[in-house]
Amino acid sequence: MSKLHRRGAIYYEIIAIPTDLQGVLGKKQKWVSLRTPDRKQALRRQPAVRDEWTAIFDDMRRRRHLTDEDISTAVWEHYSTKIEEGDRERATRPTAAQIDAAEEKALLDANRAGVTGLIASINAMTDVEILAGRAGWDARRRSARLNRLRSDLVSGDTRLIEAEADRFLAKHAFAIDHGSVLYRDLCQKLMRADIEQLERRSERDRGDYSGKPKDPVVVEPVQKLEAKDSSGERIMDLFAKYETENPNSIRLETFTQARRDVQHFTDFVGMRISASKIDKKMIREWKAVLAEWPVKASETAIFQGLGIREIIDANRALLQPKPALTRNTIRRYLASLGGFCRWLVTNDYLVSNPVADMLPKKNGPAIKRNTFDDDAIRTLFTSPLFTTCKSEHWRDVDKLGNVAVRDHRYWIPWIMLFSGARPAEVAQLHAEDVREMHGIWIMHITEEGRGAKRTKNKGSMRVVPVHPKLIELGFLDHCKRMAAADEKQVFPEIEIPETGQIAAQFSREFNRYLAGVGVKPGKDIVTYSLRHTFIDRARLAGFMDDEIGTVVGHGKASMTGRYGNEQEGTLKRRAEIVSSVKYASIAR
Repeated sequence: MSKLHRRGAIYYEIIAIPTDLQGVLGKKQKWVSLRTPDRKQALRRQPAVRDEWTAIFDDMRRRRHLTDEDISTAVWEHYSTKIEEGDRERATRPTAAQIDAAEEKALLDANRAGVTGLIASINAMTDVEILAGRAGWDARRRSARLNRLRSDLVSGDTRLIEAEADRFLAKHAFAIDHGSVLYRDLCQKLMRADIEQLERRSERDRGDYSGKPKDPVVVEPVQKLEAKDSSGERIMDLFAKYETENPNSIRLETFTQARRDVQHFTDFVGMRISASKIDKKMIREWKAVLAEWPVKASETAIFQGLGIREIIDANRALLQPKPALTRNTIRRYLASLGGFCRWLVTNDYLVSNPVADMLPKKNGPAIKRNTFDDDAIRTLFTSPLFTTCKSEHWRDVDKLGNVAVRDHRYWIPWIMLFSGARPAEVAQLHAEDVREMHGIWIMHITEEGRGAKRTKNKGSMRVVPVHPKLIELGFLDHCKRMAAADEKQVFPEIEIPETGQIAAQFSREFNRYLAGVGVKPGKDIVTYSLRHTFIDRARLAGFMDDEIGTVVGHGKASMTGRYGNEQEGTLKRRAEIVSSVKYASIAR
């Protein structure tokens, strides 16, 4: 859809205009400034720009059509506006006292001017008669219009109302052909709304204000459109400021997901809605929509180009409807919006957070990850991947053969078992991160250095001593070979994405491998179970959780972790914790 380009000092996103909209916009692509000369900052802003233009294109497509909600809004706007006009006009009509005073003034002015005779008196009273008869003349005009509308509605002549239809379409930036069925439907319903307002105004002229619309098309819509030129700052414009400020230091991939969630809310309420208008009613209605929202709707071809409510209706009509979002996923959507709304409150765009107390309850505790026992460890680490297998392809690594796999697939499980590190932390290690410090070989888990390295949080950055078993297996030799080959990464075959999960394929495939070699009896045994196993073995060795936390990255954020100096406790103490972890089924 788009790509990054530099023009002068500033980075731009080149947005490709979809083929079906090129005729409307008159171009095939658009250059959008990312307003920064810094590539990292540009990459951070890139997803936001893509999402914004995707929403704009979707909105443009939608505005080439009229939904039932759109027409309902047009009808109600016309009816309510005309009723208000009638009330204002009625309030300005002259009273009997004002008419008498005008009559006296007219006769007095005529006498002062020396005007005499019947004709002169009639001329002098003309303005008074106009003033006194204004209400009657207005009533006659409305009666004539009412008769004309009823006749035109039967004959299908829409000329009398087309100016009102065009005014609504322009106000909300719709692009509807005059000869279309949609345009004709809009006009006919506006005529019915006009008939209703004329009848109500006649009733009010007689002092009856109890009348309500009788025509079923004239009802107040649940969700109203916002005018194209509406005042106030729009939701996604303010989200861009929130993202730039990032007051809680939210990680890039987390913010990208939050932007998608808030964009979904914006698509629901309308991208022209001002952020200051977000209220609990909108949140309640959006939550009800999320409860029916199909999983991966944006990736489903049959839903492309449809609005949110249209997607839900289309999913209902399928023979096998796609499953809706889980309660926990709905919580994530609302939490993303809630975090943004807290920022809006702090910055005085909202008085209070409308998402507060609106999150659904959790489905319950997540499946607790179990640990490997000695038998399972023996079975796993004597299986083909860790000895020799049929070939290097994932589909063959669980089959016996004569191929020795010694890439990240071999090392990540071993390192997790003897360090408690997360798979992503191991996958992104640089050769320079494995070094000797105070006579102890360590792995420096950090965000520092070239590339897209990142940790779960600042407290995850740490120095982890290399277990003697890993040295025995040849891990240091592997790192030295990578450094000698001028490879930046310890595992150069792993591509580290700018955003998203690191080593996602490894985790997915290794979970399947665990099942394939018979050490995954249920959902509670996963790749992460290796990390849990290390923690349990360190506990059995007599260490407390706060000490183990300094090794596995559960400690508080520390600048020492950032620069590679010592953290809580001495390096020697951490080496003792790591070395204490032993497995009876794996001899040293």
